[in-house]
Amino acid sequence: MSAIALYAKQTAGFEERVAHAVAVLQSAAAEHAGRIVQATSLGAEDMVITDLIARHALPIGVATLETGQLHGQTVALIPRIAQRYGLAVEVFEPAQESVLHFVKAHGERAMYESLDLRKQCCAIRKLEPLARMLAGASAWITGLRREQSDNRGGVPFSEPDDKGRVKFNPLADWSWADVWHYIATHEVPFNPLHDEFMPSIGCAPCTRAIAVGEPFRAGRWWWEDEKAKECGLHVKDAPPASKVSEIGAPR
Repeated sequence: MSAIALYAKQTAGFEERVAHAVAVLQSAAAEHAGRIVQATSLGAEDMVITDLIARHALPIGVATLETGQLHGQTVALIPRIAQRYGLAVEVFEPAQESVLHFVKAHGERAMYESLDLRKQCCAIRKLEPLARMLAGASAWITGLRREQSDNRGGVPFSEPDDKGRVKFNPLADWSWADVWHYIATHEVPFNPLHDEFMPSIGCAPCTRAIAVGEPFRAGRWWWEDEKAKECGLHVKDAPPASKVSEIGAPR
């Protein structure tokens, strides 16, 4: 069964949530003209945001991290965005010397050996390239939603990051059903791995499919404690949500 068939559902207030997301993006673009970027993970939420940016002709750049460990299906979305929307996605890669040094010192499977080594890998492959992506920016846009995990349960529509920039989360109050209803309605391109029960997709070694009833991000770093499941891109101190979405569970 496809992700659209499984998840897409129009719920009460959907049009209002779409309108609010557009308003957040429009305000962000106006307040940070020429200094704002969407840091897309190429996941379903971020594809919705890219569609909103293109659909409303917003002056917001789009950029992504190519960690060197992404699934081929994820990387294939980059040219599809250009083809569909006429938007050039700026790609940032990790410093190859740092990657080679890390792999030589700790091996290809270092992320499974300890939390510290996994975080070192994320720092090299994600955090350092992200710093270059955001250099000179005063704001950035993410696809964070409160429903994604307990760690993200208090995500606001905008918040300061640890470098003094503003991070906008226009889909903060959207449900997973909202995301897929929008994708279905507007025929938004999406990663085919979502059809294989991978709602949250990161690097290939650190992503697996989930079972019905498992939490949304259960397939990310599945060998770690739930509280450790962040790579460092979106660390925050907000209180947890009262309820975490379960894929396939009744809402």
